[in-house]
Amino acid sequence: MGPVNVRDLRVVAPPTLSFSVLERVGIFDTYTQAEFDPLGIVYVAASPRGISNVDVAPDSSTFEEEFRRHFGRPVRRGKVPALALRALESGRTTGFDVDLRSVGNFHRDALETARLIPRGEVRSYSWVAREIGRDRDVRAVGSAMATNPIPLLIPCHRVVRNDGRIGNYGLGGPDVKRRLLRHEGLEPAELERLASRGVRLLGSETTGIACLPSCHQARRITPRHRVEFTTVDAAREAGYRPCSSCRPFA
Repeated sequence: MGPVNVRDLRVVAPPTLSFSVLERVGIFDTYTQAEFDPLGIVYVAASPRGISNVDVAPDSSTFEEEFRRHFGRPVRRGKVPALALRALESGRTTGFDVDLRSVGNFHRDALETARLIPRGEVRSYSWVAREIGRDRDVRAVGSAMATNPIPLLIPCHRVVRNDGRIGNYGLGGPDVKRRLLRHEGLEPAELERLASRGVRLLGSETTGIACLPSCHQARRITPRHRVEFTTVDAAREAGYRPCSSCRPFA
């Protein structure tokens, strides 16, 4: 008999394992309430690996029950990383650990990419798919955003439909998504106005650079020097090069 791989000996704990047993051996997450201006009270949970959940709930008992049902482990009041709490208001999404063991590898890659979208900017589902090298899996990216266990801190509200429209949002629907974007200094109505006209890129006649409409560089283009493009090909054919910040086309 050859050597035994210790990993092969691992077994999944039975579903009947009591939450109280898990708590006694220290296998639980802690959570706290935080005031977040656009939404009111949000619940933030953390495990030893990092932030594990952000959610809204009518009360703490409901949050605890929903957490147990979704993650299969208990949660109780306690401390969570202060940096993550400060990040709620600042819009910062890096600099603290997150616990994404509840999602698969593809979803994790998509969420980690969404985490890099700057405050006050948006990217499309297809943009995220391209960034992780999975151009054909746009629908799966949408699923990853819809099941994001750490909204706000992993800013899936900054990911919009491929046609430029805002789209749905799991933490309260499109209106909440628009409210969050306005809180970050973006005007969703303007984005949707451009989207309704088929505008996908904004170019600067001064620099010859084309950006996504929400890019901070695009907002610096004066009206008389702004050129609108409905397709990437049109921008290329006009001699515009892609913005290095928002990377609008490969």
